Amino acid sequence: MIHRSGSTRSHSSLIGLRFTRTARNEAQEALFDYLHSTRSYSFSDAEHISKNSPNFLQMLLSKIDSEKYVKRSLAKFLRYNPINEFEPFLESLGLSPSEYSSLLPQHLMFLSDDHLLLENFNVLCNYGIPRGRMGKMYKEAREIFSYDYGLLSLKLQDYENLGLSKSTVIKLAGCCPTLLVGGVDSAFVKVMEKLSGLGLEKEWIGGYLSDDDSYNWRRLLDTMDFLEKVGYSTEQLNNFFQTNPELVFEGSGKMVYSLFGRLHKLGLKMNEIHSLIIQNPQILSAKCTKNLFRAVGFLFDIGMGAEDTRDMVATNMELLCSCSLKGPKTVCRELKINKESLCEIIREDPEKLFSLASKSRVKSSELASHLLTKRAEKTTFLVKLGYVENSEEMMIAQKKFRGRGDQLQERFDCLVQAGLDCHVVSSIIKHAPMVLNQSKDVIETKIDWLTNCLGYPLQSVVAFPAYLCYDLARIKKRFKLYVWLRDRGAAKSMLSLSTILACSDARFEKYFVDNYPEGRTMWENIKNVTSADQH
Repeated sequence: MIHRSGSTRSHSSLIGLRFTRTARNEAQEALFDYLHSTRSYSFSDAEHISKNSPNFLQMLLSKIDSEKYVKRSLAKFLRYNPINEFEPFLESLGLSPSEYSSLLPQHLMFLSDDHLLLENFNVLCNYGIPRGRMGKMYKEAREIFSYDYGLLSLKLQDYENLGLSKSTVIKLAGCCPTLLVGGVDSAFVKVMEKLSGLGLEKEWIGGYLSDDDSYNWRRLLDTMDFLEKVGYSTEQLNNFFQTNPELVFEGSGKMVYSLFGRLHKLGLKMNEIHSLIIQNPQILSAKCTKNLFRAVGFLFDIGMGAEDTRDMVATNMELLCSCSLKGPKTVCRELKINKESLCEIIREDPEKLFSLASKSRVKSSELASHLLTKRAEKTTFLVKLGYVENSEEMMIAQKKFRGRGDQLQERFDCLVQAGLDCHVVSSIIKHAPMVLNQSKDVIETKIDWLTNCLGYPLQSVVAFPAYLCYDLARIKKRFKLYVWLRDRGAAKSMLSLSTILACSDARFEKYFVDNYPEGRTMWENIKNVTSADQH
């Protein structure tokens, strides 16, 4: 018998209803017969809809009083009660009732009334896109299903013309349907060009696309540009994409920005972050980033100040990335101390963080060995500089100089190879330890700006070693304006580096920018160009 109480019931009101498998199978058959025999839809379309719209079948079953003669009862119901065919159709494409309810056409009930919808649906089916993935496409890029005859096929072909295989285009269409809206997505094209420039095959991208995710190609492109600008070489980027594709594709590079943002918020300057990442490229792997964030959270949780946390990160980046830590409460409970005491222990000896909080006992011993080796290498380097082993001065130097012994030696050698006497370099870095807390690339860039842009002799840094510690952006902006003024006879030649760099921004603008008619315009242009280069 057919249920006569109420013409419709919401899908949420049907959740508690239970029907036997036999009843559900008969309901499927009844819906199939209606779609195929009565409405003349193709066998495959009618079959797919009837087998993949369980919520709609539940609603149909609620229309009859008994589970006896289900197929016959529903056939009679469907004969006299037209259904909204868009409901089972959209559900069969992978959308739930709550998702498709707002997508139902306002004044249509029959699928055959929307010729373009069926045409574009068939184009996608024939191309090979799974029907179950089309719901996402309909939800995120509904206009795809309104294209005039032949247009959608051309858009799919446009992506094949980029050198992508049909299988990759199928994946792209399923996870990024907006690529098919408008012309070929320019950001996507640029991403593909960059990947090709890194030596990655065009098909490489298809192996890391997930049907369950969406991708922001503009943000992904910005991430790639960003990594290039902070110093990643082509070889490093290739290796990074090959070994850590999930970090780039998950969130379309959001993790990379998050990492740089967190480090910058700690107080690290961009050139320092750049140096740390060049020295520790593994930091950009998902696991390492997760370990680092947890370690920073651990330090803040026990009351470590921002400055101490920053120094801890800058000095022990490699270990923070590779070590998974216990929670602060667990460590305090095991040691029978409070967080304040734990914070004091780690502040006095930062390496205690790893020996006390490492999750793995095996790893703890490995870390201890690693820390001893690391300290020994740095001690050897510092002894060469003239520090006395086991002295208080040595203990202070161990904290001031960041990086492994071999890294510090490489940076030291970089200055010697540039033309400075090794004794002079020793004197410079004793007065300004920050010089060696930068990567070799950054040091070389600063030397290049001094000698080639400004035209000063390298010996200029002897009188003003702090030059090598200034931020690159500050150096570039002020040097550019000074050279511009000097070329016009508006500034003395061979001004001291301290005069150009050490004064405040306000004082610099007063004496260098505003004393020349076109100075302000030029200064703003220089700042804009330099700022663009940094992003």
